[in-house]
Amino acid sequence: MAIRIKDVAEKAGVSTATVSRVLNNDPKIAEKTKKKVLKAIHETGYRMNNVARSLKTSRTRTIGFLAPELVNDFFMTIAQGVEDELKDSGYSLIVCNSNESSHEEEKRIELLAEMCVDGVIIIPSSSRGEHYNRLKNMNIPAVLVDRLVDDFESDAVLVDNLQGAYKAMEYLINKDNSEFGFIGGDLSLSNFRERYEGFCLALEYNNIPKNPDYIKLGDCHIESGYKMMEELMNQPHPPAHIFIANYFMHVGATKYLTSHGYASKAGNQTAPVHIASFDDMTLSPILGFSDLTVSQPMKVMGREAARLLLERISGENEIEENRIVRLETNLVTH
Repeated sequence: MAIRIKDVAEKAGVSTATVSRVLNNDPKIAEKTKKKVLKAIHETGYRMNNVARSLKTSRTRTIGFLAPELVNDFFMTIAQGVEDELKDSGYSLIVCNSNESSHEEEKRIELLAEMCVDGVIIIPSSSRGEHYNRLKNMNIPAVLVDRLVDDFESDAVLVDNLQGAYKAMEYLINKDNSEFGFIGGDLSLSNFRERYEGFCLALEYNNIPKNPDYIKLGDCHIESGYKMMEELMNQPHPPAHIFIANYFMHVGATKYLTSHGYASKAGNQTAPVHIASFDDMTLSPILGFSDLTVSQPMKVMGREAARLLLERISGENEIEENRIVRLETNLVTH
């Protein structure tokens, strides 16, 4: 026989209303009462019927998280920050992968809508955003993270990409006022575009001419970083300093240099190329040609996105304008 909320109440010696308030994380419940109810829940093996609760409250207490890929440490660290914030409020996270495809995004958004999620946090796969309006039409709030899109407006959590790239370039320029290369991703994506703008502004401010032959744009993956570094190093006079717009292209660029016998900073020789890159990840310190990385507060980005979304869901405060949160980056030297 299924355990009912009434059974839990009798076990704990409280009313069914009190049990319900504990299950819904009511902050007004005394800690002693909460512990007594939770102990009764554990001992009886009671399981809340989320479907029944959603029919009653019009909420499922679930949030969708949509990322371009799930093997990316950067995206999953953001997801960890989202979950850390949500669990404090009694929400669960449903993680989906768009495979860097707008078409797949549409299908995943439809799926999340059918699952009656209370809101969605999206790391966009492209600059297209018109299909996100499906959420708006169903009154499902959304928050964008890391990137902005065209044709869709919502709350968003970003970092100051331009300033981070500018400061990283200043660091390299102060070491040696020579020619500089750039390895970047698709400039239709707002984060890569802003990092390129920071690179260009640093050159302009320091009266350093930009060499078009030293600007390489790819698809932000390891293989692309490898290919673009190969193109730069095969120039008649390769740049001595290179800014790389994300971690995975940095890994690919390093793979090319090490596989072709270039000396790194780890040896006793002077490295032929010095690199500053966006994203300070677990393996960044051991990439031998790395002078500097730009660290993004990944978990904070996730927590902030969850906080904005929960405010929209609660409806306690009247929020009219879309909120864009820009978080600061930090420079990490190696």
